[in-house]
Amino acid sequence: MEKLRLDKIIADAGIASRREAAQLIKSGFVTVDGAPALSGAEKYDPAASDIAVGGRHLSYKRYHYFMMNKPAGCVSATEDREEKTVLELLSDSDRRLRLFPAGRLDKDAEGFLILTDDGDFAHRIITPSKNIYKTYYVETDGRLTGDDVRAFSGGIVLKDGLKCLPAALEIISSGEKSSAAVRIREGKYHQVKRMLASRGKPVTYLKRTAVGGLTLDGGLAPGAYREMTADEIASVFREA
Repeated sequence: MEKLRLDKIIADAGIASRREAAQLIKSGFVTVDGAPALSGAEKYDPAASDIAVGGRHLSYKRYHYFMMNKPAGCVSATEDREEKTVLELLSDSDRRLRLFPAGRLDKDAEGFLILTDDGDFAHRIITPSKNIYKTYYVETDGRLTGDDVRAFSGGIVLKDGLKCLPAALEIISSGEKSSAAVRIREGKYHQVKRMLASRGKPVTYLKRTAVGGLTLDGGLAPGAYREMTADEIASVFREA
């Protein structure tokens, strides 16, 4: 691994901000291979050096990936002047990791949201040409039919004239109230709701259940989150 500034290594580990890391070093709380560190500007290979902060040995990761079961009522943003954001659900140490949502999920929607500090990873998830499908469970007012399935597969045209890419609609139950699984590879504003509204079947409940080949952990309560395993990170880019 390349050598990085010591204050950056400490900040990337979520222990402190770079400014706070500099103060910890100055106060003698940081050691490298058993010797007191002298400056945050010193560079080390975090995989080859034994770095400790306050006696706690640092386990370095360049990037971080978390699975969250987003609750309704908060927005998928890093900051908002009026609304509660998903980052406010994180612990203080995880907030220091400078995470951001990999894509959006409507304020009143629930379900699978990935938080990361890896911009390339997020870009691959968001970009439609990468074919990373997102799966949603929806409940609607109105009976879903085979005509709706065919309309989705052909590419829904919204009321403003925007044509969505072909998507999949799998009906689970059909009646005055219907339910279905929807798979799309775009992430336009309120897209699933607008697609179904264009068919006269307004959405009453929306939950994202999977991103690519990875399904939301059913043990995560709304608002809970956990770090993803290496296999789960790779599973995102496998076909569902």
